Amino acid sequence: MVESEVRVVNRLGLHARAAAKLVRAASGFKSAVRLERADRNGSADAKSILSVLVLAAARGTELKVTAEGADERAALDAVCQLISSGFGEPEE
Repeated sequence: MVESEVRVVNRLGLHARAAAKLVRAASGFKSAVRLERADRNGSADAKSILSVLVLAAARGTELKVTAEGADERAALDAVCQLISSGFGEPEE
């Protein structure tokens, strides 16, 4: 298992469109990918959009991302990169 911490940086946080991008990215890997709020107020299966949305991760929320499986490093890197890049949304 590998893990990393990342901060949600996009203006709208982990809203529906961003969550859909995250789920698509995580679903492209065999490994199990989980998100956990640093404040311990929730965790989510990164391959489930409903689970990700329930996290209610606003801008500035710290998340711990964990991945476990055959391609865990690639899965972790892809998900963390997506989150830290603001899901490709323009900065405002």
